[in-house]
Amino acid sequence: MSRAILSEIKRDHIHKLLAKGKRVDGRAWDEFRPISIQPRFSDTAEGSARVKLGNTDVLVGVKMAIGTPFGDTPNKGVLSTNAELIPLASPTFESGPPDENSVELARVVDRGIRESGMIDLEKLCIEPKKEVWMLFTDVYVLDYDGNLFDAATLGAVAALLTTIVPAKENDRGEDFPLPINHIPISVTAVQIENSILVDPTLDEEKVAAARLTVTTDENGDLRAMQKGFTGALKIDQINKMIETSQRLGNELRKILG
Repeated sequence: MSRAILSEIKRDHIHKLLAKGKRVDGRAWDEFRPISIQPRFSDTAEGSARVKLGNTDVLVGVKMAIGTPFGDTPNKGVLSTNAELIPLASPTFESGPPDENSVELARVVDRGIRESGMIDLEKLCIEPKKEVWMLFTDVYVLDYDGNLFDAATLGAVAALLTTIVPAKENDRGEDFPLPINHIPISVTAVQIENSILVDPTLDEEKVAAARLTVTTDENGDLRAMQKGFTGALKIDQINKMIETSQRLGNELRKILG
């Protein structure tokens, strides 16, 4: 995400606290902010969820339509993920076409879902080479206070878990739940000097040298990673982030139910 200038006073305050092993909000280095998940938030979508991660607020909606499959996957449904950074969510967000931040957010969420095999896309095939179900997952950022990747991934997964394929209204038989194989969860951490902090706030993101988002499934298998910012990470730091993602991923899945 775009990182606006942080005042030197606040930056210095964050560094001094970290030198004492503390964070501004009092959390442990591997502790998430309070999480609220409201599934089936919208009555007009096939699936939806609203997620609040601290003060970060994300709404995800899922819509489905019948379309033509891709030529290289003639017997699989189509998955598409988009993200919109609404200007009211942050002074740094602007209206207009998607910028690099919204594109990155959508790709990180999409990659975790796609590479984990969360959805059995073959079961969304109506007729090979001719008709499949197309799945559109839209992420809307309502308030931004850091760590959009994890909030959006939680929202997308929660929304997909509630999704009902509208077969009946499209004369394709009876409605059925979206076929789910796995539950991907991402965990994002940042490096600030010698500290690794999970679920960074916006201020922590602004002073961080490096960021890493790690997505795992319920078996602990590594499914996707995204490096951010310009700083370098050591091998032991990366391994620590992966292990933390595996552990905290299991805890976050319990919240999803």
